[in-house]
Amino acid sequence: MVMNAAEQYRRQQILNAPAEQLTLMLYNGCLKFIDDGRAFLAEKNYEDANINLQKAQRIISEFRLTLNMDYDISHQLFMLYNYIYDRLVEGNLKSDLAQIDEARGLISELRDAWVEAMKRARFEKGDGKGGNGYA
Repeated sequence: MVMNAAEQYRRQQILNAPAEQLTLMLYNGCLKFIDDGRAFLAEKNYEDANINLQKAQRIISEFRLTLNMDYDISHQLFMLYNYIYDRLVEGNLKSDLAQIDEARGLISELRDAWVEAMKRARFEKGDGKGGNGYA
């Protein structure tokens, strides 16, 4: 199977990205899948809505699985991820845009907090002046 240049470039970006950038990519991907699923649901295209919302659910599941439970914040995030996951499942099953929107809002807040944490970490390491495109 021959990949086009854009696909090869995207794959290399993912393979070479630091962990914090991969987390940001997952947050952004989750938001994209929620947006796509919501749009398909509004069009009453239930099959494509389900496919996209399940992709978002898998990302949330991955977040839950990779938490380091040695930290108190991880227990709080675990409960929040469970709540978001449940909203996505219920919203998908019931075609309830309000539940999907609630999940999206929470993921958006988490993503924005992650971006700020990345900026702060870069600044504290002395990389804050020029920026390196991560946030």
